[in-house]
Amino acid sequence: MINLYDLTRPEVSALITGWEFSPVHAARLWRYLYGECESSFEAMPELPEKVRTRLIAETTIDVLPISLETDSNDGFTRKYLLSLEDGNRIETVLMRFTGRVTACISSQVGCAMGCVFCATGQMGFTRHLTTGEIVAQAVHVQRVLRTLGAETSDIDSNHDPRSHRLRNVVLMGMGEPLHNYDAVLKAIEILNDGSGLSLGAEHITLSTVGVVPGILRLAKEKKAIRLAVSLHAATQAGRASLVPAARKWQLDELMAACRTYSETTGRRIFYEWTLIEGENDTEQHARDVGSLLRDLPSQVNLIPLNPTTGYDGAPTRSEASKRFQQILSEEFKIPSTFRQRRGIDIAAGCGQLAIAEK
Repeated sequence: MINLYDLTRPEVSALITGWEFSPVHAARLWRYLYGECESSFEAMPELPEKVRTRLIAETTIDVLPISLETDSNDGFTRKYLLSLEDGNRIETVLMRFTGRVTACISSQVGCAMGCVFCATGQMGFTRHLTTGEIVAQAVHVQRVLRTLGAETSDIDSNHDPRSHRLRNVVLMGMGEPLHNYDAVLKAIEILNDGSGLSLGAEHITLSTVGVVPGILRLAKEKKAIRLAVSLHAATQAGRASLVPAARKWQLDELMAACRTYSETTGRRIFYEWTLIEGENDTEQHARDVGSLLRDLPSQVNLIPLNPTTGYDGAPTRSEASKRFQQILSEEFKIPSTFRQRRGIDIAAGCGQLAIAEK
């Protein structure tokens, strides 16, 4: 069976016309899949019966069943534990901010990178997700938002119409996106399609722990998305202690790849820095990262450490965090922002996603 979420719009058109049906039906099918987010062929009455019969016989709409849905006390975050066909499960997060909704989606079951403070890394790696399984997460969130838009919702007390449309996708869920490059980039192409979910490239962020071949491939292919690189330390030894993948792709090699990416694409990189008390949050650490990024088009995303059961570090205290940011700004003219924390109480924050029943 062909999972329709695995197919780009030209591939859907080729499928339908290959069956000797009109391309008009392919356009209608695409609209049902991504404009209306329908989950069954029975809900597509504008398709002729002969087209629907062929679709039912040979294709599937791979809707991911919800094993568990959890609301955060912050009133802005919902986490979904979604089931895959083979019995594996992944986590996807819906987050609301002022005037926009973001979906944090996964690219793998588990992760092979092993970052010590990350719950997904502590799980280990099970398998890559398919393109369709990645796309289905974004469609799931949009389907939820469409339902909320037709009803009153306590998650959006202002009833802002912008809150009923998915605007941003961040590939920051379970897994390393550049370890699953082909499936992830095809999923981005589908999500970016102007006739579908129509997520602009500037609204899609891919976060990598520093997979150098993937960064260089992104540069060569000039993919117009936002790239975020998890840095966390400005020395090879410091980074290797937090990010085991740094032993394979060392800091100097990573920074050379980042430079190539920025020079080739003309785009800045968002460097992520998880602030861990006593580990990477001193004034000297701030100056080290400032020196490392001094002549690169960059922005630093400062992320207070979120708790996980497998790591006993503590988040940096407020004054030290502010001083870290001040040094980046005043001494190095590097912009930085603090990541807005969402869903910490339900383990939906950065570094907290894992497969859990509670």
